[in-house]
Amino acid sequence: MPIKTLHIPTADGEADAFAAFPDGGERRPGVLMYADGFGIRPVLREMARELAGHGYYVLVPNLFYRHGPAPVIELPEHIGEEVRPAVFAQLMPLIEAHTAERVLSDADAYLSFLATQPEVGAGPVAVAGYCIGGLLAMRTAAAHPGQVAALAAFHGPVGVDGPELFSKVTAQVHLGHAEGDMTPESLGELNQALDAAGVGYTSEIYPGTVHGFTMSDTDAFNPAALQRHWDRLLPLLDRTLANS
Repeated sequence: MPIKTLHIPTADGEADAFAAFPDGGERRPGVLMYADGFGIRPVLREMARELAGHGYYVLVPNLFYRHGPAPVIELPEHIGEEVRPAVFAQLMPLIEAHTAERVLSDADAYLSFLATQPEVGAGPVAVAGYCIGGLLAMRTAAAHPGQVAALAAFHGPVGVDGPELFSKVTAQVHLGHAEGDMTPESLGELNQALDAAGVGYTSEIYPGTVHGFTMSDTDAFNPAALQRHWDRLLPLLDRTLANS
């Protein structure tokens, strides 16, 4: 599966990124994939390749490009609990500096880029995100209701902007929550807000999981939950992007 290194013009400069897509010259539906807070690294390339193998053009931007090219900070091969506090001490200033205004400005650039790529078919795209990337995916879908047909977020703080954001989402949505992040009561409240906003969605707690369960280079990784993530994500994309 080819991996192409990219540089995407933005309002604040140029974002480094990569894309994974099938060889063969056919135009494929576009998927914008937002990384978790640890950013671009080998596990994200593996996941993008896996998704691209199902027939998609997968774009993964460096969220923190304003602070330098990826990897913005040095990461160990395995992000275990013993190193996690030190890693997050470096990452939190970058995450906090990535304001909602910057998220939306960058989303405009990423989606415009996708729309102009010769490998990407005409029609709607999908947005997927992990951890903080799940919130970015929600904000992107809300800001581009005519362009984003599918939204998937995994172990992400998707409700922090409040229920008014949901009312702008027209995409079909799947939310996969970590058991360590979400109680059944808070899941019920979130789903009630999605119902009230008229969102078409599935939203569930993945059993036996903690925050970060999709990422195989962390102690949070749960192989069964990663498979469940694919079992939810792929049919969602197949339904919504069939005509792209």
